[in-house]
Amino acid sequence: MHLFIYNLFCKLYLIGIHIVALWNRKAAAWKKGRQNWPSRLENISLKSADSFTIWMHCASLGEFEQGRPVLEAFKDRYPSAKIVLTFFSPSGYEIRKNYSGADLVIYLPMDSKKNAQKFIELINPQLVLWVKYEYWYHYLTQLRKRNIPVLMVSGIYRKSQAFFKPWGRLHRYMLDAFTHFFVQNESSASLLRSINIREEKITITNDTRFDRVTAIAREAKNFPAVQSFCNGYQVIVAGSTWEADEEILSHYINVNNSIRFIIAAHEIDEEHLKDIEQLFKNTIRYSELIKNPAQSITAHTLIIDNIGMLASLYQYASITYIGGGFNKSGIHNTLEAAVYGKPVVFGPVYEKFAEAKAMVERQIAYSVSTALELEEVLNLLFKEEALYKKTCREAGEYVQSQTGATAKIMHFITENAFSLTGKTPG
Repeated sequence: MHLFIYNLFCKLYLIGIHIVALWNRKAAAWKKGRQNWPSRLENISLKSADSFTIWMHCASLGEFEQGRPVLEAFKDRYPSAKIVLTFFSPSGYEIRKNYSGADLVIYLPMDSKKNAQKFIELINPQLVLWVKYEYWYHYLTQLRKRNIPVLMVSGIYRKSQAFFKPWGRLHRYMLDAFTHFFVQNESSASLLRSINIREEKITITNDTRFDRVTAIAREAKNFPAVQSFCNGYQVIVAGSTWEADEEILSHYINVNNSIRFIIAAHEIDEEHLKDIEQLFKNTIRYSELIKNPAQSITAHTLIIDNIGMLASLYQYASITYIGGGFNKSGIHNTLEAAVYGKPVVFGPVYEKFAEAKAMVERQIAYSVSTALELEEVLNLLFKEEALYKKTCREAGEYVQSQTGATAKIMHFITENAFSLTGKTPG
């Protein structure tokens, strides 16, 4: 009965996507990206007697950033291995479809027994990395039947999830496909033990994103025009913002002309960029700034109108703001900002994010629900120098103290996974 409901859900989801694709850009990309996928796989060379293929699946871009350190560490150690990277969401695939670290980047076909059998047969993986969450019954069942090792990377579990409910039998069955769970915290490990996942199958590693953001910070790009815009000013960098974030930020920014503000919105279509320009005073787009840097004299809000700069922009901040905290799905990546030793501020929806909760508890991050609360926090940090310096120092120390997950996972792979696959990369 549970499997019938699951299959029905998948079919209805597919029908719904095809309908919504008539007017929704992301749904249209989801649909188009999956067309004729078997022929695309049949035209590449992944199946050969001596090849070793590792498949990493990510729901979206955030999960890719979590899995990326492991994937790249594997490729560094075993350069002859083939890499297949799959995404479910367009927001992951469209940004990383040209990722040079993989031999193939492709949408994961919608879950069905037929699709799972065909996909796995064509890519022929010897090792699978499943990042954080998103469980697909037929894919995991086929991997289990074929005795292909599946590692959960940066897994995190909450009591509210179906695995831990009386009716969650189908979901618990999916967990049986995993060879090993690398989880972010003890509470996740405890929940897995509560449903009889054996202790030896669980390792607490923290989150691989700590490794990723540390690497990004070491290689941060310098943007001379942005540096010039910021020189001599206190700076707030707001990343991955949505309309609700921008609304509460505008109340503070528009009355504090002595502060420079950089906003990198989650969506940068022309309509949204124009909305931001209407909301904030004295704005300039980055594309305009690099053509005429002198314009930075009169502007005090810089709007980033491209993708790819944000992770490096946080280095210019005095204080950072992370968007998404007024949406049901919650905040975006706080660690990209904290790694530079910067105070982090975000909206009220952050409970699903272990690192955000830990940062709030350590008072190196602040959650706000209103424009007034935001003003109080920003004024406190700007005016209390001792508090500000302490927050900066402890933010950087927190990120550094949590690194090392990638090394633990790679150690397991080299010591255990190859014996399970019966094959080693050349």
